[in-house]
Amino acid sequence: MKVLVTGAHGKVGRSLVPALLRAGHDVRATDLTRPVWDRVQDSRQADDYVQADLADAGACYALARGCDAVIHTAAIPQPTHNPPHVVFGNNLLATFNVLEGAIAAEIPRFVNFSSETVPGFIFAHRAFEPQYLPIDEEHPIRPQDSYAQSKWFGELLMERAPERADVATISIRPCWVQDVDSYESNLGPIVRDPSVLIWNYCSYVDVYDLCDATILALESDLPGHEVLYVASPDTIGGHPLEETVRRYYGAKQIEFRPLDRPDASAIDSSKARRLLGWEPKRSWCDYLDGDGRLREGVSAPW
Repeated sequence: MKVLVTGAHGKVGRSLVPALLRAGHDVRATDLTRPVWDRVQDSRQADDYVQADLADAGACYALARGCDAVIHTAAIPQPTHNPPHVVFGNNLLATFNVLEGAIAAEIPRFVNFSSETVPGFIFAHRAFEPQYLPIDEEHPIRPQDSYAQSKWFGELLMERAPERADVATISIRPCWVQDVDSYESNLGPIVRDPSVLIWNYCSYVDVYDLCDATILALESDLPGHEVLYVASPDTIGGHPLEETVRRYYGAKQIEFRPLDRPDASAIDSSKARRLLGWEPKRSWCDYLDGDGRLREGVSAPW
C-alpha cells in the first residue's frame, strides 16, 4: 500500500517508516521539519517526503491524495512543555484535518495514534487512582489535561468516521515509547530504583514492537473503529506490579485483577493480541543490564 505517515521524524515515525518499507509498503512521509534536497541514500527513509503543517487543511488534502492508508502519529507528545491551548489545538486540529483529507481521498484504512493517558490519571491536575490494574480499554475515561483530552477527542473523531464514510479506523493507545537511544536514560533509573515514580506504574513499550503492532493494524480487515492498548508485557526492571504500586505509589483503592506474571505490565494489551495477532518480542532486559546500563553491542533492529 501507499501509506501516509504523519510525524515521520518523531520517535515513533522514524522507526515506523523503515519498518513499513521493510514490510513492502510505499511511504509518503510528512513532518514539520525540512526535507533533504539531495537524493535520499538511506534505505530507511522514504523517498516521498513532504514538509507540511497539519493545521493547514489544504496541506492534509494534498498529502492524502493518492494514498491507500494513513498512519497518524504526529502530535505534541505530552502536556507539560507547551501551553494547554497549544497542545489541545494542535493535536485535535491535526487529527481532524488529516482524517478529513483521508475521507475526501476515499482512503479505506486509518490508524490513529492515541495515548495511554486517555483515562486521565497520568497527567491529572487533581490526582486520582485508576479503578483497577492492569488497565484495559473498558476503563472509565476522565481526562483533565490538554494532552489526554486531545487524544480522547481524536478517538471520538475516529469512532464517528465509519458512520459517514467507507473507512475503517483503529486508535492505538501506546504506552511510554522507548527506542535503543532512550532505554538507558529513561528506564535505567527505574530499573535501579522502583521508587522513581512514573504515573503509568512502571509500564513501557518497545518502539520496534509498537511498529509491528501498527503494521498489523494497517493490514487488518477490522471494520468500524477499535481502540487498542499496546504495551510491553512486563514492568520496567521486572518489579512486581502489585507490590510496587502498593509500596511506592501509596495505592489504596486500586483493584488488582488477576496477573499472568508477577511483573505484569499495568496495561493489558490482550485485545491487540486477540484482534491483531500481535505478540511483543522485546523487553527492557534485552537492552539494559540489572543496573540499568545499556548492554554492549545493542542496536536498533533496522
